[in-house]
Amino acid sequence: MTVNGAPTGYDVPAAGGLGLRHLARSPAALIGLAIIVFWVIVAIAAPWLAPHPPNTPLQALLPPGSETARGAFWLGTDQLGRDILSRVIWGSRRVLLYAPLATAFAYAIGITIGLMAGYWRGWIDQALSRVSDVVLAFPVLVLYILIITTIGASGLNIVIAVVFASTPGVMRIVRGLTLDARGRNYVAAAQMRGEHPLAIMFVEILPNVRGPLIVDACLRMGYVTIGIGVLGFLGLGLPPPDPDWGGMVHEARALAFVFPHIVLFPCAAISSLVLGFNLLADGLRELGRQ
Repeated sequence: MTVNGAPTGYDVPAAGGLGLRHLARSPAALIGLAIIVFWVIVAIAAPWLAPHPPNTPLQALLPPGSETARGAFWLGTDQLGRDILSRVIWGSRRVLLYAPLATAFAYAIGITIGLMAGYWRGWIDQALSRVSDVVLAFPVLVLYILIITTIGASGLNIVIAVVFASTPGVMRIVRGLTLDARGRNYVAAAQMRGEHPLAIMFVEILPNVRGPLIVDACLRMGYVTIGIGVLGFLGLGLPPPDPDWGGMVHEARALAFVFPHIVLFPCAAISSLVLGFNLLADGLRELGRQ
């Protein structure tokens, strides 16, 4: 496939062509997309799907499948008597709000500075690359913990931590793709037409390198979902009482061996969503090679 007459070097479905018919050529992509769509629908319909209020104590430590005078508890209740199914359903809202939001901001900043570094090169490239190298030298989880313990746990601060830790990785990918695209004929033609450098970056180069970025965005969404879950497990995640999957595991970790259902279901929710993003990324990569 070409964009503006130039080969992309990595193929993905063209704009408007990423439909079910196209994805049907990749079972992995279809399965991944189905999992993601399932959780999106669950998050949107949480007020109607949840059988009980997520923060209301009812009867503590009921096993899965229990039925009482207050109703059925398909996944049981936690140590405070809250319905686990309702908390898993409501917890999907928080994950699917903060993970895409943080990833989108990281991509907006990373794409911008990556294009500038790869296109202008020189001291701008060196300065931005050195800063990104310093950030990338730290493990992502360590950065998350350092930032959250410094500025406090909240939804906004988690977004800030994810953006700070993820932006350098996005920048390095975009920089490398831009360095390769910079020597293409369509860029030279745009320069000869006198187009503004920003127009060349965002109109000519960016559409031609979007393939790897789409795949990386799917993978990064999975990483961010895990990161938010780990922060919640460490007690540094989204503040209670509203549920998030990692926080549910954190609250019940002391009882995990006696009442494993309390932690198994939120862990399964995290794993399934991450699996969905990974399968979608693998499927898009597979389609790009066909």
